[in-house]
Amino acid sequence: MEYHHEPHKKKNRLSDVILGGQDGLVSILGLLLGLSAATHSTRIVVAGGLATIIAETFSMAAVAYTSKMADRDHYSAERAREVEEVREVPDIERQEIVDIYQAKGFSGKLLNDIVKHITSDDELWINTMMREELDLLPIVKKDVYVYSLRVGLSTLVGALLPLIPYFILPVHAALIGSLILAIVILAIVGIYKAKTTLGSPVKSAIQMVIIGMGAAIAGYLIGLLFKA
Repeated sequence: MEYHHEPHKKKNRLSDVILGGQDGLVSILGLLLGLSAATHSTRIVVAGGLATIIAETFSMAAVAYTSKMADRDHYSAERAREVEEVREVPDIERQEIVDIYQAKGFSGKLLNDIVKHITSDDELWINTMMREELDLLPIVKKDVYVYSLRVGLSTLVGALLPLIPYFILPVHAALIGSLILAIVILAIVGIYKAKTTLGSPVKSAIQMVIIGMGAAIAGYLIGLLFKA
């Protein structure tokens, strides 16, 4: 029996998109500014940018996959342990159910009825322990692929955006255009993040911009060093 919580899934999807998109944008922005400081060749900047974007996209998707698979393996291991404990020490596991629902405010006959209902079905019992005691939810393999694809595509889109000005402008004009575009995108993402979660939109926007510009400045300074 698997449990799916749609509100949490929506929040997780937003987090995945922000993770991939921000990583892609910030990483490539620092690279582009570094290359722009080191060379006047638009072709070199675009070639370096595209190569890095491809590598970054596959890297982020792979990291997302291995991370989610590790979570899935962890869930399986913990569930196997719970199955064994329910079989070997049912009294202790039953008391844990009592403790969990007492902490939620249940008592008396209602508490006894809840405990009796849960412990009368091993599958329900184990799933309840996984969710309530360990705060773990099952991870379907399809979700691992979807998560990896979502992070990878978000990284790709986020990384491509700062590169757009370099297709239509000379290097130094493109540098300014890329910075402005990145600042606007980071600010919008920060505002959207605050509106869909909790927090100040202005503060969130400023935080996102500072993070992005910090990486960009570092890349630009390294580029200047190599140019010198």
